[in-house]
Amino acid sequence: MTAPFANPRRSVLYMPASNAKAVDKARTLACDAVILDLEDAVAPDAKEAARTMAADAIAAGGFGSKELIIRVNGLDTPWGAADIAQAVKARPNAILVPKVNSASDVIQYQQQIGDAGIDLWVMIETTRALFSLGDIAAAAMQTRLACFVMGTNDLAKETGARLVPGREPMIGALGLAVAAAKSQHLCVLDGVYNDLDDDDGFLRECVQGRNFGFDGKTLIHPKQIERCNTTFSPSDAEIAFARAVVAAFAADDNASRGVIRVEGKMAERLHLAQSERLLAIAEAIGLR
Repeated sequence: MTAPFANPRRSVLYMPASNAKAVDKARTLACDAVILDLEDAVAPDAKEAARTMAADAIAAGGFGSKELIIRVNGLDTPWGAADIAQAVKARPNAILVPKVNSASDVIQYQQQIGDAGIDLWVMIETTRALFSLGDIAAAAMQTRLACFVMGTNDLAKETGARLVPGREPMIGALGLAVAAAKSQHLCVLDGVYNDLDDDDGFLRECVQGRNFGFDGKTLIHPKQIERCNTTFSPSDAEIAFARAVVAAFAADDNASRGVIRVEGKMAERLHLAQSERLLAIAEAIGLR
């Protein structure tokens, strides 16, 4: 199991690995992570070329502090096994796998990746996965599973749900996925927003995702990065309170206490851990 993360993953941008111009542009963008996509964004006749281009992009570097993730095709496709083999050689920060349905799927993908020191991210995008979220998350105890990524478009396709403002049909799935991920200290990323011309709607969905407990959001266009980063960044008030919690628990009088009062609010040891992580993220994005 990987350790609780402190990497900022506010904005995670999908880029088709077959589009060299787009991947090159990603080097200059302010997103926290880039997913070099070999799956949905790449046509079947371009899969093999995209696989090589993703590896070449990682080898070339120039992405700064951004995390790099390769999304592979599933093992049930003609490209999955070769995608994973080449991705392991490329050594991204993580490999993202699609349409995971169960804990056994996670273990199977980990076996394919092997002991390469690369994190495993999984797409939560099938109806079957929704009934196994706890077991999927618990697979982190025997694998390098580090992150859930919501595939809301695929979930809508499978269920017939409409992607309406406020996402009422998705609320149950979103909430359960966050709860399952956080039960194992995993990162969890919200799904994409499809309407590139609806800036206000995108912002509302970012705020909703933050309120749910998502750590960030997956994106399909660079124009979405700034609003996403702002929404998922700790506010000045949150940073100030986190500092107060850390300082209060560091005081000699509170060294053995499990619950204390900080600025009129109850704070437990779990709030100390949350505050330390928030401050680590704030420092990583230059806010501390």
